[in-house]
Amino acid sequence: MYENTTYETIRDRMLARVPDRFDKREGSVIWDTHSPAAIELQILYLELDNILKEAYGDSASREYLILRCRERGIAPRQATHAVLKGVFVPADIEVSGQRFNIGDRNYVVTERIADGEYRVRCESPGRVGNQYLGNMIPVEYIQGLQTAELTELLIPGEDEEETEELRSRYFDSFDDHAFGGNRTDYLEKTNAIPGVGRTKVTRVWNTDISPAEMIPKESVERWYDSTKETLSGEVRDWLNSVFRAAKEKKLTTGGTVLLTIINSEFGAASETLVQKVQTAMDPEVNAGEGYGLAPMGHVVKVESAKERKVTVKASLIFEPGYGWNNLQGLLEEAVSDYLLELRKEWADASYLVVRISQIDTRLLNVQGVLDVQNTSINGVMSNLSLEKYEIPVPGGVSG
Repeated sequence: MYENTTYETIRDRMLARVPDRFDKREGSVIWDTHSPAAIELQILYLELDNILKEAYGDSASREYLILRCRERGIAPRQATHAVLKGVFVPADIEVSGQRFNIGDRNYVVTERIADGEYRVRCESPGRVGNQYLGNMIPVEYIQGLQTAELTELLIPGEDEEETEELRSRYFDSFDDHAFGGNRTDYLEKTNAIPGVGRTKVTRVWNTDISPAEMIPKESVERWYDSTKETLSGEVRDWLNSVFRAAKEKKLTTGGTVLLTIINSEFGAASETLVQKVQTAMDPEVNAGEGYGLAPMGHVVKVESAKERKVTVKASLIFEPGYGWNNLQGLLEEAVSDYLLELRKEWADASYLVVRISQIDTRLLNVQGVLDVQNTSINGVMSNLSLEKYEIPVPGGVSG
């Protein structure tokens, strides 16, 4: 706003107010007294211009954007620690609380999963904890330990939320209002759980089940009466509860919500992450009772998106000096980058389509490739349409 209010403009404006009968040339007393004041006024205008920029969400720097976000109840998402699966030999060794090392990263064992298997947390927050799998070295000597290995990423670590992502959430808060279990409310709460990348919300997802089909007929009642006395414990209690609910027409398809998630690396969520989200949103032991983030009366089911491997086969013509031997990695990387772009769009699309034209374009952009012909996806020379809850993952590129 004040970019044209320069030192020269201010100085000349000040000198113009001095009568011409006085000496206003450079080096005169009047010049020398007005010039420093003009510099200070220019600094003041620069600061004023900066204040105006910081006052609006679309131009504020991160520090002041955070202050604007506080007015909307929004805070930047902090970096989180990756959680991985560690396998230790011998299986009966106790390593809880022990620290290990891979390269320049340290890890601490936090929780036992099964004999010889533990959850291991990277001590460094952020996506750096997702990068390493393999043999670990104990920081301190552990008597009897033979091998220690990281085998699987359970919950990906996330970097601190980037400024532009925070800015988008700030403006989205004016358009979509999260309230009482509406779609926006579920998306905000689920995506805020560490390790979750994207979420699809599906209402009454079990409408394929008719409530009328749940009501027991006479033959079912006779079977129930003859069977219940032969059962005991939790099995009998469960059967009694289900039969009574069906008999009294309490079973319904309403109030059910399906949350389908992918992790923050835009891949299928591990069972550990699925259970973490399930417990946070609607614990199974208290389903529908409002003990999680979901409203009372909503029975929430959490699932991971299903991975669909995408195998590409194409006839490529290479420039002299190039071939499959030295371009295989770059070709697979080009296809992987395209599939990653699709996975990032998965939550906002009804379904994804892997297009041959896009694959051809990515392959042609690899240096050394002259032409691409006869491209097929999973053995078929046509686009691949995925199901609603499927995401594409690389399955390899060949000629």
